[in-house]
Amino acid sequence: QVQFVESGGGLVQPGGSLRLSCAASGSGFRGYRMAWYRQAPGKQRELVADITSGGSTNYADSVKGRFTISRDNAKNTVYLQMTSLKPEDAAIYYCNAALGNSPRAVYFRWAQGTQVTVSS
Repeated sequence: QVQFVESGGGLVQPGGSLRLSCAASGSGFRGYRMAWYRQAPGKQRELVADITSGGSTNYADSVKGRFTISRDNAKNTVYLQMTSLKPEDAAIYYCNAALGNSPRAVYFRWAQGTQVTVSS
């Protein structure tokens, strides 16, 4: 069983940047495809980006060119660098090990997430 702690969220103006971190505890981290998800008020959780154990990445169309996912296996940590933030990016951001593209297809329990607010 792997557990996660997300951090790095906060309040930023449109066009600003944030770097989110997801620290994992437990065994097997290196072997998982890791992903960032987000959930805005009144909306379903959605996949934002994912990264394989080998470093291949995939992004939702809404964040392509603005967000970058990365991982440091030595630190058991996944990152999400967010730039050019828009109000529609505001959400609680979560990380998990992904089985597929659906937010329901994850290996572990959802943690608390980290809040990202984008407002002028």
